[in-house]
Order: sequence, then structure tokens, then C-alpha cells
Amino acid sequence: MTTTDTVSSSDAGRHGHRFLLLGTDTIYAYHLPLYHVAIHAFQMITKFGLDGSLRKKYLDDLGNHEDRQVYYSLFSEGHWPLKEIVDGTRTSLKVELERVTVDSDGNRTFTKIVDETTATCRKDDVVHYEPLDATDYPENLTYLAFGEGSEAHLAHQLAASPNWDEVITTSNPAGFEQSDLDRAAAVTIPSIKDPKGVVKTSPLVKGKPYEGLIGTREVTFTAGRQGWWNHTSLNK
Repeated sequence: MTTTDTVSSSDAGRHGHRFLLLGTDTIYAYHLPLYHVAIHAFQMITKFGLDGSLRKKYLDDLGNHEDRQVYYSLFSEGHWPLKEIVDGTRTSLKVELERVTVDSDGNRTFTKIVDETTATCRKDDVVHYEPLDATDYPENLTYLAFGEGSEAHLAHQLAASPNWDEVITTSNPAGFEQSDLDRAAAVTIPSIKDPKGVVKTSPLVKGKPYEGLIGTREVTFTAGRQGWWNHTSLNK
């Protein structure tokens, strides 16, 4: 069965950017990329200034769905260029908090749980910004590391297409330096070859420990909660 995305009825006919929320102590925003739509053909990781009520709603809801395949996104209406954040010409954006649920067939539904509010943004908070298809498929599975303190997240590095999009939160990360996380350093997994195409399930098994490399330095982590997954609308 083909995976599809649906939205709540209030979103009918609306277009804009979506940013997936990751983390609890420091909350990161991961732009939902699409290879086939020029305005969305970027992999971006940043931080937003969120008001207390939105932050609390996200954290409370996450706590209630910790063991379910549920994601969280901020929807910002309009096809404005992401580079406005990178250049510092945009300092705020209107956002709505959505819960993204996934059914047994893999279909995603975006449902608004917080009405429109304002988030702030700064170019200094952009951790990673890169056009899709910037590089060829790597030899080994490669992720981008970001986070703060004891929280380390990994986003699958989107190179050539077709591909799959995934973000996970690790547990027991070791060997990562804050400078790695601040610049979204590439982490290769030598034990897993890159599939050079689309996969339908994550190559990383939740609860399983892995060894990775940042350059020649070894890091270790256990695959934890999945904060995003997409192998369908990403590509078509």
C-alpha cells in the first residue's frame, strides 16, 4: 500500500514549511525536506525560540506518547526561502504545533494541537543547512550528529536521490564532543553499507548499540526513539 500524508481539515489548501521537533532539554527543529520541490530541497537543522505554553504542550504530549510512533512538527504557512533564516533576514515565523500520527499502513496524519503562535529564529542557531543531492551516496551509512549536553540526535545524511529521511535520539552516547554536535558532524557507521537508495525500515535497530566514526575518532551510541521517518513523499 502506498504511504500518504493527510492533514486536518483546517489545513486544506495550505502550503508551507514543516519543522520536526527533537529533544527535551534543548529543542531542535529539523526541516522536512523534499527532493522534488525546490523550496523544500534542503536539509536544515536549527533551533527556534518557543514560548512557554507551546514548549510545555510539546513536552507533555511527548511524555504521553513516548513509546508510540508519534512525531511533532511546527507548521509555518507560506513558501518563503529557508535561506532567510540562514542570512538573518528573518527573525520570526508564525507556527502551529502538530502531532504527526502514523497508522499500521504507514500513512501519516498531521493534526494541529496548538493554534498559531510566534517563534523566533536566529542565524547563529542554524546547525546545518545543505541542499539535497549535494553529494553522491556514501560508502557507509552516514548520519549528522546534533544536540546539546547529554542529548545527541542523528539525522540521516541526505545525499543522492532517491533516499530516506530519518532522525533518531540516541541513548548512552559516548565520544561525541560538543563541537561535533554544534556543527552537525558526519558520523559514519562502518559496519553498515549505505543501501544507495530507498529503504522502508531503519537500518538502525532501536535498543541496539553501534560504533561510529567522526573522521577517525570513534563514538558509540544506542539507537533510541525515532523522531521522524519518511521514504515516500521525500522522493515523489
